[in-house]
Order: sequence, then C-alpha cells, then structure tokens
Amino acid sequence: MTRRIAVLAHGGFPDDAKTATGILRYADAEVVAVLDREIAEADPDARVADYHPDVADAPIVASSAAAPAFDALAIGIAPIGGGFDESWRTDVIDAIESGADVVSGLHYFLGDDPEFARLADEHGVELWDVRRPPDDLTVSEAIARELDTEIVATVGTDCSVGKMTTTRELYEAAVDRGVDAGFIPTGQTGIIVEDWGIPVDRTVSDFTAGAVERMLRERSDRDYLFVEGQGSITHPAYSPVTLGILHGAMPDSLVLCHEAGRERIHGYESVEIPNPGYVAGLYESLAESVAPTEVVAGALNTAHLDAEGAAAARDRYRSQLTVPVADPIRDGVDELLEAVL
Repeated sequence: MTRRIAVLAHGGFPDDAKTATGILRYADAEVVAVLDREIAEADPDARVADYHPDVADAPIVASSAAAPAFDALAIGIAPIGGGFDESWRTDVIDAIESGADVVSGLHYFLGDDPEFARLADEHGVELWDVRRPPDDLTVSEAIARELDTEIVATVGTDCSVGKMTTTRELYEAAVDRGVDAGFIPTGQTGIIVEDWGIPVDRTVSDFTAGAVERMLRERSDRDYLFVEGQGSITHPAYSPVTLGILHGAMPDSLVLCHEAGRERIHGYESVEIPNPGYVAGLYESLAESVAPTEVVAGALNTAHLDAEGAAAARDRYRSQLTVPVADPIRDGVDELLEAVL
C-alpha cells in the first residue's frame, strides 16, 4: 500500500524547502498536502503546481489538522542549524494524535522531546529522526577505490545548489538505461526517499569518511554507485562534511553542481563563491593524495531563469569547466550521464 504523507514546510515553500521538494519529486509515496500556513492563509485554494509545476501536485494547507488523511508527517524544511521551530509543535502533536508517524531530518531529535515521545508511545506511532546516526560507526579503512564498482559523486560550489537532485536524476536515468546502479544517500532528503542511509553531517568528524565507505560497501554489488554530495569545500561551516565524503567515497568521477548567478555562500553573504573552474580544480587537488579523480560534468540549476537566460548561463558554466554541462531538470541528464558512464 502506498504511504500517504503530509509535508510540513511552513514559511519555506518552495525555495527554502528542498526536503519537501525532494519528497514531492522522488519519494515512493502519495503526498496528500504541503503545510505552509503563510501561503494557505493568503490563498486557501493554493496548490503545489502553482509554485512547482515539475513535481507531484497537492493542496497547500495551513495545518496538519486541515490536511486530508495521512499516515506520516514529514518535516520538509531544514533551517541552518537544524533546530525545531516551536510554531510547528501543534502540527506534530495533531499528527501523532491522529495515529500518524513523524519523519524529521532536523538536528533536533523529536524522539528526545519528552512530550512527543510520550504521545508517540501512547498512540503507538514512530518518530523517525533521520539524522540520528548508527552507534557503531568507525573510521574509514580507505578501501572504497578497491571495491568492484564505479563510484560517481556530486560536489558543489555551495549548499542547496542541486546535489541531491543531480545525484537522483543521474541514478534514475542510469537505471532506466539498464545500468545496474545504486544511490548512496548522505543527507536527510535522500535518506527519506530511499528509506535507508547515514546522515554524514551528524556523524563524529573522525567517522564521516567511514560512514560513507560503509554505505558503499553495503551496495558494492552494483556496477555504479551515485553518491549524494553535501555542502561545499569552500563553505565556511559545512566544508568538513564535504571533505569527509570526498575522501571516504574515493570517487572515480565527480559532477560539480552550481546555481546560475549565485555569487555568495547562501546564509553567509560575506563569503564569495570562487569561479567554478577554480572550485573544480580544488576538489581534484584535495582528492589527489587519497584517490585521484576529476570533474567530468557540470550540473547547473537554472530554475529561476527564462530559456534565454538559462542558455547563456549554461554557455558560461561550460566555458568555466570545459566539460559537458546541463540543468538536470530543464535539460535532462543524458549528456551528463554519458560523461560519467
């Protein structure tokens, strides 16, 4: 039976709710509603298609109580720092009391909240804190390159530029071609979609590379493995996670993701994003001593541009990287997939 999910995205849909977008686009579930009280109060008839025409449609409602019946509530936004907004508490309580599980990708663990834990126990529902890592993680053994599989990883010039989307599109296109491929989820959205994975941004620093290596070993029977990237090597807060994935995965090839026109780190506007060509070289240089690799393709997010602007942005990005470039959603990933296969 297909699971029915309501997705909480108050004040963030669509631009600041990448987890919600990922669930709408890729989850093997029926999304019955998106919760965004600001949108719903301004337009009681609002629908996802009004904001995101290329994902599954659903009504936008003001609360979980106003949503059609569902059996799981997923928190579809992840603020910087991953905290829990107390204005969401009523929605979570209503969901639990209706008998629905709650799925959260926050750093704030719902299972550690006394009220949520008590109510979940009383109503027999599950609180799945996606970012709670396994207790038995260890350091990397530096053996990913020895696995009998081709490893492709996405990397980025910043966070929220399309790494999960690019990874997922490449993986699904490979499967459609008959390639024996697997998807390695390293963040909350990918883990929710796959119902499996390790949240590398929540692991002990020494264990980040080992967590990635562990997932690769578990799926090493596949011919190709597509590793979901996180953050950016030039990000002032998230670069350690990015480097952990790069060294733990030991990828055979990289796809560099960028958002057209973005010049500064999201949320850290005092920090400029270097030329993407420089960033590509930086990833290759940092990988060199552990497992040499190269950027073989570039994924460009042009969702905010018209067709003419997107074409110009692609030409510029292609000249910076000198590799095949495409917007995975606007253009498809055939050209990128050719470069990594």
